[in-house]
Amino acid sequence: MKKVAITTLGCKTNQFESAAMNEALSQQGYRTVAFSEVADIYIINTCTVTAKSDAESRRLIRRAARLNPGARVVVTGCYAQLAAAELTKLPNVSLVIGNSEKRDIVRLLAVPDNGIRIAVSAISEASTAEPIPLESFAEHTRAFLQIQNGCNAFCAYCIVPFARGRSRSVSFSEVLAGVKRFAIAGFREVVLTGIHLGAYGKDLEEQRDLAELLGRIDRESMVARLRVGSVEPDEVNDRLIEVIASGRHICHHLHLPLQSGSDRVLTAMGRNYTSADMRIVVNKLAKAVPGIAIGFDVIAGFPGETAADHADTCRLVHDLPAAYLHVFPYSARPGTRAASMPGHIDPAVIKARAAELRQIGAEKKREYSLLFVGKDLPLLLLGDGGGITGNYLTVRLAEAAAITDAEVMVRITGVNRDGSCRGEVQR
Repeated sequence: MKKVAITTLGCKTNQFESAAMNEALSQQGYRTVAFSEVADIYIINTCTVTAKSDAESRRLIRRAARLNPGARVVVTGCYAQLAAAELTKLPNVSLVIGNSEKRDIVRLLAVPDNGIRIAVSAISEASTAEPIPLESFAEHTRAFLQIQNGCNAFCAYCIVPFARGRSRSVSFSEVLAGVKRFAIAGFREVVLTGIHLGAYGKDLEEQRDLAELLGRIDRESMVARLRVGSVEPDEVNDRLIEVIASGRHICHHLHLPLQSGSDRVLTAMGRNYTSADMRIVVNKLAKAVPGIAIGFDVIAGFPGETAADHADTCRLVHDLPAAYLHVFPYSARPGTRAASMPGHIDPAVIKARAAELRQIGAEKKREYSLLFVGKDLPLLLLGDGGGITGNYLTVRLAEAAAITDAEVMVRITGVNRDGSCRGEVQR
């Protein structure tokens, strides 16, 4: 029985695909071990969003070679998709596979190791979404379903369209079947994931959209909880808001990649909305769905961003009913338009601006959590001494070890310094 170790960098899509590769290999008799242990095969599922991501991927490849100089090192993910030949020069790398080839991991590993091989197809030519099947999850009450891949946006800072290809949707019927399959298997929550979820269905022969998909799943009560990942602000239309507001099973939680509160910076980034548009859509959401958790992605220090632009972002986030922030200090990614733009900012300034935004995010998270103290909410247990509510509050329970139910009603009793909540089970 060969031992395989997998490590993952980057987004939830990569994490999903690593879990799927792990499951496929386990079904064929491979034994999974931690990446820190000696293994026969090391798989590094890379990210290439920034130059730092590439450097971290190379570091992990070298680490694997040190852990077992006789091991096979397999590199996949977005860095492998874009720079396969470069990766073959690193120690012990015997196989480089692209994102589309992840689903063939078992077959590719079955080929004798008799030299360096590259199996990377032209992802720009991919016309259909064929996600790797995945049936088991570390979170035994919550399953992730990949319904879309790729992106057509080509934002100035982003390499993802080149590494993931054009937007491609899983068929309507396949998504519905996947949700039903997970519900039958006992999962209480299904999270719909993708690279550009708001584009779902636009490429299908019979055009669909995300609102129609959510409405169908909700009306048929296919699963107790349905959660949606990140949706572009300009794709949160009135119909989608209405579906979320009226749904019985759709979680009151939505993540929006804001990126900046400065209209000048948004234009330079290639984003298709203004700060005013953002105010309108967020306030509509908050009014239609009271208590909804709205999260933002924000980039600090984009090329040419002035102190006034940064102040605009801070002001916008302060004004909006945000539940949390994900803050990303800008880091140049070769191959993107932003990398060659003038006005790159001193790293120390970027660090300071990111710190200010993170502080605002911490304050917003705590303010949001405090709104629910004294209230009773259904909590989905995740097996780590607590769980999450439909509106994305993380709750810790002192008595969680004694609970066998997948979902319980809890009363929020307090808020911790990090914005997470304390709760008591209501029996």
